[in-house]
Amino acid sequence: MTNRFASGNAALTVKVVGIILILSFLLDFLILIFPFQPTDRLWQINLATALVDRGIVPLVGIGMLFVGYWIDGVNDSDRQKSLDIRFPVLVLSSILGLMFLLIFPLHLNNVRQASTQNVEQIGQDAEQAENQLQSQLPQLQAQINSEQGKAQLEQIRKQARNQFTEVLKNEESYQQALNNPQIPAAQKELLQRFKENPEELDKFIAQQTDPQAQVTQRVTQIRQRREAAEKQAKESAWKSGMRIGISSLLLSIGYMIIGWTGLRSMGVLQGSKRKVAAR
Repeated sequence: MTNRFASGNAALTVKVVGIILILSFLLDFLILIFPFQPTDRLWQINLATALVDRGIVPLVGIGMLFVGYWIDGVNDSDRQKSLDIRFPVLVLSSILGLMFLLIFPLHLNNVRQASTQNVEQIGQDAEQAENQLQSQLPQLQAQINSEQGKAQLEQIRKQARNQFTEVLKNEESYQQALNNPQIPAAQKELLQRFKENPEELDKFIAQQTDPQAQVTQRVTQIRQRREAAEKQAKESAWKSGMRIGISSLLLSIGYMIIGWTGLRSMGVLQGSKRKVAAR
């Protein structure tokens, strides 16, 4: 009697937990689809990602629900049987299987198109930045070619040369700069180059104060950032597509196996086949 009561209580507990898991997913689904924007590609991607990430929840719920019914079947008793909801749950499992099967190709296509659009936007932004720099070059050159501009440029070069020279001539200051962890490694390498070859200092200062060289350097940096951003966008899209796509396909297989196998065992699919054969 005690074992029968314990098994009945366990069956009820498992069923309740399974039903709660299934209902929680359906509630999340209703919340996620609002605001309803089926033509928005980003909305579709976010919805597919959220559904697939939560897709295992109802699968576990269905499994626990059927474990509860299995416990009831093993524990034969004369007590009143609980409401049997296996049929609608199997139908729901089949529907979820078809839904995740559709998500698989749709999400891959949406991610591919979003990645292409993102890469194009990155290219347009980089091209716009390059054109802006090129348009500013004549104005900078005109300012530098004026008497006032030449005087300011010469003063800037002189100040930079004096700062570096003071550090290089003083061995103690030079060693302190090399041992200072706050100074970047690139600057330390420059100091070593200037120490070995003082002529490199004048070339470096001239290059750093040349408008054309500055524009060329910035254009190079823009192109490097563009390549890095495009690579990151493509990798993120590939990872998202593969993760969500494969997970969606696996969930689809799992739900279809549970739904169709269960319906066939209940005679639902067999009954439909007999009707077709009778015709």
